[in-house]
Amino acid sequence: MNIRERAEEKEYQNLSPYASHSRESKGRQQPEVECDIRTAYQRDRDRIIHSKAFRRLKDKTQVFLAAQGDHYRTRLTHTLEVSQTARTIAKALELNEDLVEAIALGHDLGHTPFGHAGEAALNAICPLGFSHFKQSIRVVELLEKNGEGLNLSWEVRDGILNHRTAGTPHTLEGQVVRLCDKISYIHHDMDDAERAGIFSEDDIPITIRVVLGDSCRERLNSLIHDIITTSYGKDKVGMSPEVEEAMMSLRKLMFASVYRNPIAKKEEKKAERMLQEMYLYYAKHPDTMSAEYRELIHRGEPLERVVCDYISGMTDQYSMAKYKELFVPSGWAVY
Repeated sequence: MNIRERAEEKEYQNLSPYASHSRESKGRQQPEVECDIRTAYQRDRDRIIHSKAFRRLKDKTQVFLAAQGDHYRTRLTHTLEVSQTARTIAKALELNEDLVEAIALGHDLGHTPFGHAGEAALNAICPLGFSHFKQSIRVVELLEKNGEGLNLSWEVRDGILNHRTAGTPHTLEGQVVRLCDKISYIHHDMDDAERAGIFSEDDIPITIRVVLGDSCRERLNSLIHDIITTSYGKDKVGMSPEVEEAMMSLRKLMFASVYRNPIAKKEEKKAERMLQEMYLYYAKHPDTMSAEYRELIHRGEPLERVVCDYISGMTDQYSMAKYKELFVPSGWAVY
């Protein structure tokens, strides 16, 4: 019995009967020889961490576009906070931490520059539509490794695809990540909004505070504990009705006070117009895209989708540099 097989046996002996066991995975799109050290989900986690798309998350907007300050969240720090919270819950529920971590680390790989503003811009202009959760799957199934994809297990891809609020993950680990995504962005975005001076604890109604607590720390503690106590030993991960209602009320408050706040969003229209102009340019001049994207077109991928692939893969700074290169006259000199 090698190291991987011992790890799989340990999972089988110690995890909840409702957990996803590595040796029972539905497998990969392309069959592979198993690693003698790592389980299937550990390999998936490692592949995601080493991917180019994961590295680019460090320079993509979470909420505050082009925020001036070192402490505002990026899409990468959001991803890490989701992973940390999800692993805490998974460990307490005796679920598969490796699967939870892989899903959490991969769930936002398809996000555009400038956060949801960039996503809305591409969705509005591309006739095929655009959504970041579908793009995240496209990244891991096709775009990474020069068109080969990462060949992740079915359970990880299912969790990534279904991490949004309307998603229905088929594993308990995916259900954990789905909840932790909301928990994380509500609270770290609130923290960033307080730092920006557009939100304060006094803005939270007393009805929410009574249920969840009077600080970010207390509310996180309340939500995490409630998920664990509500879900332990059960075949579904969820919250108690009272706490879920309070969390969704807090989420609604964040949309009204922060996500649609004119101060936080004042630059977004510029970003949307910028990405849409770039979309039109590359749709007309696909030969100016990188070679790996031109190759996708040669392989039969729709032009409109590949243009979205190219733009959504850009970081904030790279997209602005490309826009300047394409549309802003450069200085010239005679020597």
